[in-house]
Amino acid sequence: MNREPLRPRSAYRHWTRISTRWHDNDVYGHVNNTVYYGWFDTAVNAWLVEAGLLDVERGDPIGLVAETGCRYAAPVAFPQPVEVGLTLARLGSSSVTYHLGVFAEGTDHAAAEGHFTHVYVERESRRPAPLPEEWRHLIETLA
Repeated sequence: MNREPLRPRSAYRHWTRISTRWHDNDVYGHVNNTVYYGWFDTAVNAWLVEAGLLDVERGDPIGLVAETGCRYAAPVAFPQPVEVGLTLARLGSSSVTYHLGVFAEGTDHAAAEGHFTHVYVERESRRPAPLPEEWRHLIETLA
């Protein structure tokens, strides 16, 4: 199978450092594939909080995950810290797709890369809501 190479470190605009935990490792001695999805969620939402866009208790609109996926290239394991890179892949009227890269701390080659799509909805109705213009400008800084 021919696979497109994973994105380099330089493709990402924002970084979140995450410490692996003892229970992240599986019986094969590396971080289990499901843990990467938690890292993606953490990196995206940490950026949204830092940018002032995410208010978990009262925010409106709210982002719901519509799609996520991951490709793996190299193992990481506890106690190895990772750096999760974030960049904008697509900005729609009510959705945002991010690309994410997982790098062992200090390495140049991604151990994994994924995508993560939020669809923004009104908090009460859960119906899609257009992103406010202020949000669009801040999200575009990830491009």
